[in-house]
Amino acid sequence: MEQPPLRLHSIHTGLVEGYSAEGLGIVRLDGAVVFVPGAVRGETVDIKITKVMKSAAAGEILRIQTPSPERREPACPYFGRCGGCDFQHLSYEEELWAKRRRVQDALSRLGGSDVEAAGIAGAASPAHYRNKSQYPVGVGGIGFYQARSHRVVPVERCLIQTEVSDRTARAVGDWMKRYQIPAYDETTGRGLIRHVYVRVNARGESLCCVVCNGKKLPREPELAAMILEAAPDTAGIVLNANTAKGNVILGSKYRTVWGQNYLMDTLCGLEFKLSVPSFYQVNRPQAEVLYGKALELAGLTGRETVLDLYCGAGTITLCLAAKAGRVIGAEIVPEAIRDARENAARNGVENVEFFQGDAADIAEKLSAEGLRPDVITVDPPRKGLAPEVIGSIAEMSPERVVYISCDPATLGRDVKIFGGYGYQARRAEAVDMFPRTRHVETVILLSKVQKQELRNGLK
Repeated sequence: MEQPPLRLHSIHTGLVEGYSAEGLGIVRLDGAVVFVPGAVRGETVDIKITKVMKSAAAGEILRIQTPSPERREPACPYFGRCGGCDFQHLSYEEELWAKRRRVQDALSRLGGSDVEAAGIAGAASPAHYRNKSQYPVGVGGIGFYQARSHRVVPVERCLIQTEVSDRTARAVGDWMKRYQIPAYDETTGRGLIRHVYVRVNARGESLCCVVCNGKKLPREPELAAMILEAAPDTAGIVLNANTAKGNVILGSKYRTVWGQNYLMDTLCGLEFKLSVPSFYQVNRPQAEVLYGKALELAGLTGRETVLDLYCGAGTITLCLAAKAGRVIGAEIVPEAIRDARENAARNGVENVEFFQGDAADIAEKLSAEGLRPDVITVDPPRKGLAPEVIGSIAEMSPERVVYISCDPATLGRDVKIFGGYGYQARRAEAVDMFPRTRHVETVILLSKVQKQELRNGLK
């Protein structure tokens, strides 16, 4: 049957071939890619075009002619309105397929690499796994942003956050209503409460941080009392002042309202102190899987010098130290470095040292000082590595680089840049750190191309 021209509001029938990086179904029509929310691979769907772009389009499902056996009824009542999850409508097996395929496509298409993503380590439980929750606060309540917007969808119970986090957020919302504490309004810059941040450890203890547009709050004792009533195992309540416009969640100033300003947790058999801004993987069981794979790829024998860039509170640094001769950690967040040094002392780890500063500056400084580590590990934010960081890493000439990435696109880009310095991707594996969302973690080994390999490649 001949399809009508691809234009706004036109209706078409097509086969869903796979998923985009944003978790949308992909249908190809007239040589154009059409992105369809809620579509599942293998389905034949009738769609209406809602937007036409230069070489792509967007559509919405009118009818599913042949539903996929991997389609599921979303258990979350907010799915489709809240932008927190992307894959509640898929079986978990199909979600893992989509994520592994995304990693492989990025490495091949963007990275120009022929390395195969060996597999994906799925989570034992894809629900209630997040040990850090960040709830935006809007005039309508506390919840999460609608997809591609800053409109807050009020959420009472989230299927990927912990129950104690949800109870804590509700308690803050109840306190705001009782004492008429206004929510922050992004458009006017007025109002007080911007975000509610909750971190939870393996024992169920929590740390609450209320982010506000100011240095103090009215009714602070009442706030503490209501949080403790809702979450009796709260270890501390912290106030963070963020008066800047924009979408950065945390400001730079903290004040303890009640209890302590940190939380203790155990990971890979080690104990860690975590302050609010310290980086820590949000899925503790999967973090242990990820770090285990990173250690395996590092190939340590006990004699190596290792540089760990973007070390956060020192979690992977201390794991590396158990297998290496010397480990150096670097991180830009001062509070995280303080936590990392305390964590090393607390666990009796003596073969580590930490530097606070920008990764590019630290890498350049250590390279200029003649540091030649055997292995360099990196775990950058979603934007990946700056070109100068990659250049400094290559200047130090490690045998192996272990790259932990939370964004396949920037990983692919950086793998290609590393290739220009003579580093080739050898092994890669995905780890599902963020079930029900489109995000996926990858750990990859890059090693120096030997002269014989280079000669063979030039033949």
